[in-house]
Amino acid sequence: MSQSIQAPISKLTCAGCVRRATKAIEDTEGVTSASVNLASEKADIEFPNAEVLADVVKNLQKAGYPARTERIELDLIGMHCASCVGKVEKALLQVPGVYLARVNLASETAVVEFVSGSVEPSQLKSTVKSAGYQAELKNAGQQSDTNHKAAEISSLQQSFWFAALLTLPIFILEMGSHFIPAMHHWVEHSLGQTLNWNLQFVLTTLVLFIPGRRFYKVGFPALLRGSPDMNSLVALGTSAAWLFSVVATFTPSVLPAGTANVYYEAAAVIVTLILLGRLLEARAKGRTGDAIKRLVGLQAKTARVKRDVADSKSEWQELPIADIQVGDLIQAKPGERIAVDGEVVSGDSYVDESMLTGEPIPVAKKAGDTVAAGTVNSNGSLTFTATKIGTDTLLAQIIKMVEQAQGARLPVQALVDKVTAVFVPIVMLVALLTVLVWLIFGPSPALTFALVNGVAVLIIACPCAMGLATPVSIMVGTGRAAERGVLFRQGEALQTLRDCQVIALDKTGTLTEGKPKLTDFVVTESFNEEKVLAMIAAVEQQSEHPIANAIVEAALAKNIELPECREFKTISGMGVTAEIAATDDEQPSNIAIGADRFMQERDIAVTEFNTTANKLAAEGKTPLYAAINGKLAAIIAVADTVRESTPAAIEAFHALGLQVAMITGDNRTTAEAIAKQLDIDKVVAEVLPDGKVSAVKELREEFGAVAFVGDGINDAPALAEANTGIAVGSGTDIAIESADVVLMRGDLQAVVAALEISRKTLRNIKQNLFWAFAYNASLLPVAAGVLYPAFGILLSPMLAAAAMALSSIFVLTNALRLKRA
Repeated sequence: MSQSIQAPISKLTCAGCVRRATKAIEDTEGVTSASVNLASEKADIEFPNAEVLADVVKNLQKAGYPARTERIELDLIGMHCASCVGKVEKALLQVPGVYLARVNLASETAVVEFVSGSVEPSQLKSTVKSAGYQAELKNAGQQSDTNHKAAEISSLQQSFWFAALLTLPIFILEMGSHFIPAMHHWVEHSLGQTLNWNLQFVLTTLVLFIPGRRFYKVGFPALLRGSPDMNSLVALGTSAAWLFSVVATFTPSVLPAGTANVYYEAAAVIVTLILLGRLLEARAKGRTGDAIKRLVGLQAKTARVKRDVADSKSEWQELPIADIQVGDLIQAKPGERIAVDGEVVSGDSYVDESMLTGEPIPVAKKAGDTVAAGTVNSNGSLTFTATKIGTDTLLAQIIKMVEQAQGARLPVQALVDKVTAVFVPIVMLVALLTVLVWLIFGPSPALTFALVNGVAVLIIACPCAMGLATPVSIMVGTGRAAERGVLFRQGEALQTLRDCQVIALDKTGTLTEGKPKLTDFVVTESFNEEKVLAMIAAVEQQSEHPIANAIVEAALAKNIELPECREFKTISGMGVTAEIAATDDEQPSNIAIGADRFMQERDIAVTEFNTTANKLAAEGKTPLYAAINGKLAAIIAVADTVRESTPAAIEAFHALGLQVAMITGDNRTTAEAIAKQLDIDKVVAEVLPDGKVSAVKELREEFGAVAFVGDGINDAPALAEANTGIAVGSGTDIAIESADVVLMRGDLQAVVAALEISRKTLRNIKQNLFWAFAYNASLLPVAAGVLYPAFGILLSPMLAAAAMALSSIFVLTNALRLKRA
């Protein structure tokens, strides 16, 4: 059935735009008609399904005329297994205008992306309801979600204890008489079979239709809609056992001779054990989201803000965070949390940023420094101006990023989705075949064997474990990474990072501190050292490069007065040129500063400094040259200190079996000296800024998948080109679009942490998937009775219920081990 929508399109300015946008839509395979209107800036599109619409959105983006889209997050209630995930996603994707729907079983949330104006949130909620579940718009704060989960645990707890108290006497009456002779005698002679079975009937009925009602309320409607889930399996299995027992209790004559037995205890114990499993599962699932809860808990509730009052006076007031505005003056006393992002205007203190960056040492703060919401002011008092509030704060961005990563779907999930889509119907078919085989070929009483084994098959099947295997590991893994100052912007990076064979490191600011110092300054005989340094510093004062800052700082430290500089130009990756203004004693001078290749390009020989340059490069220093009016004037050496943590990090990379490459603009001699010092395997030297992409491609051809680590600003193209781009954040800026992973601190040990968490998370997912599939593949045949002919072994439905409950618990507790990664 075809769908049609009106999609608002951006950047339409002329008839040519309309033609190109129309072509982009029409070229999408599956689109049946398309018409773009320049006046309304909308496109009428007819298409068969959400998959085609997703391709339309991609093609319009590529063509430069993006469709305006929206993203909504929903909290889902009533989801229990992988089948639920498939049903909700399928229902949402049927809504015209929705092109992406991702449901996460572990967090019980859905992310829906749709074309603006085509869908209302209420429509999405009603769609989810029609699929048999409840949905609410996800709050920016997590309070409602927390309340819902607490209410769910409380409800399950009450249901379990109610069921357990009623099931215990049933179990004692039925099973006790099998194992305790005195109990058997009392039940047979004192209580009597009729009263015994009637009592079990009453208690079991209460268990099934009060605490167990949740299974029937969801399971049977799902079955009638033709989309059965785990609740359907439980409802069918327990109903079959209960109905057979009711017939045996009240009209035994309709049953074949020797088959009038009751299975009340099986029905009651199944419900009780599955409720226990759900309770333990809900508690464990709550713990998988601890990282988000901890981050949300960092948000301050109030702040001391300076506000104007009567008579043009101002005073400090305690205000809720929601009332703070950009530009407000805020005070943070010792021990208090910083309320919003801001810039310090007065005071000196140390701020504990470990909860955001993973760095345990408090950071000194003074006027002009930035502070981030959620961090803790340690000792002094600080007054700061609010610069970012609400969802714009660093803390809010981190929470959003972690949530998005936790909702990611790895490529391995595609196989799970295919299996779970048909799993419950296949289990029902297996149960039916089991009943038929036992009825036809089973020993007497065949009906009893058929019923017990059919119920066991229905109960032991566990789609929950398969549905939880991947998302719970991703939730715990990305949450643990956030605690270590590693933010996965893309959850898929967990898998791509694990597959990397080589770590490519940008030198400046990554391997080194990024704060170089002037170490050597030598002038030719025809120039004055102080004058040349003054001229060079005057030129470099116009640049923001770290090397330029080092030269300026050296000149200012000697109290050298800097002349006026004009016509400053930067030649990317080569150097700078400028004109030094005339003075009373000197004519205007043209000055060029850069690497040896820059001098050679200007036909300026640098052979006079060959010996000095080789010596400096061998020491790992970066030699630069200065020429004044076309004549070589000086050689400058700047050294950048290697980070203290770099050698240990490179050793750790090697221990993980990775090759380590360094990409730098330095000349080869300097670069190889640093590489030898740090035991780096591969050096790519003399690389211009736009050559880093080629360097990444070459490394991929030589070694395989590449993880590139850079600063996220100058290295954006290389980050995007790498299989996994890792950006070293400043601790206050994490909105680095080209990166897959963002490090909250510049320490390379954070890259090691990211690699280890990535590998352990993928290993954990494999363990979970192996358990989930192996459990179902091995125990379903056992439940069906394949071991009976050879060994006389049958699986009790009660044991099947216990195994099913434990299957999900195993997956969850295994994922929670990642908290220690």
